[in-house]
Amino acid sequence: MNRLLWLVAAIAVAYTFFHFTQPGPHAVPAAEVQAIPAASHAAANRRIAQAFSQREHAVAIQSAGVVSKVMPDDNDGSRHQRFILELDNGMTVLVAHNIDLAPRLDGLRAGDAVEFNGVYEWNAKGGVVHWTHHDPRGQHAGGWLRYQGRLYQ
Repeated sequence: MNRLLWLVAAIAVAYTFFHFTQPGPHAVPAAEVQAIPAASHAAANRRIAQAFSQREHAVAIQSAGVVSKVMPDDNDGSRHQRFILELDNGMTVLVAHNIDLAPRLDGLRAGDAVEFNGVYEWNAKGGVVHWTHHDPRGQHAGGWLRYQGRLYQ
């Protein structure tokens, strides 16, 4: 009986340690990550255009755009908030933001500005930006979204 109590206590301590030391979904004040200047957005958007024309995958990118359409969430597997951003070069990209790992951008609507840091993947419609959140396993560079003065990661 004593061994069983020690085992249960050890499991409880391990669970508590794991649960409360892992980064979770959160939005923080945007000041924790420096805003990038508009000139850098233009350079990043040229890089996205190049990645699109060359059908590239896994391109780390940081830029900004204006929401042209908010789409329904993708609830197959990991849930993703989806929206289309129009970049300053006229291109559009789909942002797939994992809302199982990071908070949803509540109130998002067409015309809103969103800055992003993530990974670009080519597709025939302009491409997808994903990994806009932290990596709970710590194996991938964390991304983020900046919206209305908050950082979502």
